[in-house]
Amino acid sequence: MSQHRIQCPSHLNQETGKTLMGEIRSMPKGVSELVLDFEATDDMDARGGAWLIEASSHLRKRNVTVNMSGYHDRISEMLQLLEPALNATEDGQKLEPNMFEDLGGVALSALKESREFYNLTVDAVYWTLLAPLEGKGFRWGIFVDEVNEMGVRAIRIVCLMNFLLGLIISMLSAAQVEAFGVQLWVADFVMIGFARELAAIMTAVVVSARTGAAIAAELATMKVQEEIDALRGMGLNVAQFLVAPKLLALIIVLPCLVTLGLISGVAGGAFWGVFVLGFQPTIWLDQTLNAAHMDDLMQGMLKTFFFAIAIVMIGCHNGLRVTGGSRGVGLMTTRAVVMDIFMLITIDIIFAAIFYYMLD
Repeated sequence: MSQHRIQCPSHLNQETGKTLMGEIRSMPKGVSELVLDFEATDDMDARGGAWLIEASSHLRKRNVTVNMSGYHDRISEMLQLLEPALNATEDGQKLEPNMFEDLGGVALSALKESREFYNLTVDAVYWTLLAPLEGKGFRWGIFVDEVNEMGVRAIRIVCLMNFLLGLIISMLSAAQVEAFGVQLWVADFVMIGFARELAAIMTAVVVSARTGAAIAAELATMKVQEEIDALRGMGLNVAQFLVAPKLLALIIVLPCLVTLGLISGVAGGAFWGVFVLGFQPTIWLDQTLNAAHMDDLMQGMLKTFFFAIAIVMIGCHNGLRVTGGSRGVGLMTTRAVVMDIFMLITIDIIFAAIFYYMLD
């Protein structure tokens, strides 16, 4: 058994620790035991201790036993603090997870998130619809503020987007039917399209990008700043205090915005029909009203309630799941908008299938 001894410096710090590490690296091959002699060492700082830990790790990899001798009380205290790191064992080889383990991890994560989303939704529906009837209170002042923020302040952008979309649909439709001489039917196309589909989905997308993102950012910021924990510490229910006013506000506001979007979209189509195609306003209006059917209007309006629930709950869910600092807030806000749009399309497909197979 080959033994090697190294005298440690009187002051073990950054520079002398680096020198000590160099001596250890250059010691002869075949050494099975290294003795570090601290007899001349008077003090050791944190950086010196870090070099000692690095040396210990290096020697373990070479299967060299390390013994320390000659240290006095002051160095002994420092070595006791470093003992867990000095005697740490190397982790075994880490195996990369295979495809099935990856899929299992994703499935478990999705299941956990789905359970959290379900619990939050049940809580929010209870505190929005049932709790006020049981006399448990509702934050009506916050509700009014949310109606103003989600509804009144969104009117301009919703009307503008739907007006421009109606103009585009009218323009493209007129170009397609011009050869058949039935350009007046463009009024029917615009009315049916916006009543069934375009007003609801365009308005919901605008609201999800505006309101859904704002909800996620607000709650995520509160979570990062530990305001959510403070509310829970005061015995307040987060769903009652933060989610319920937003949910009820958007359930009421979104159908109103969709109605304004429908009017704006039809107005955009009428603008093209009257000022470009040259139809009389009364003729275009009559054609539009004749194409308006209650079934089409109900098909467009029913889905807005589900759109509203999805936008609020996805925004709140992602906001309450944030981790990290400002970057986490940004990531969860982006995730909320992406999930909102995906869920809007999914709900729209479900309603389309229901009306196609059951009602048409």
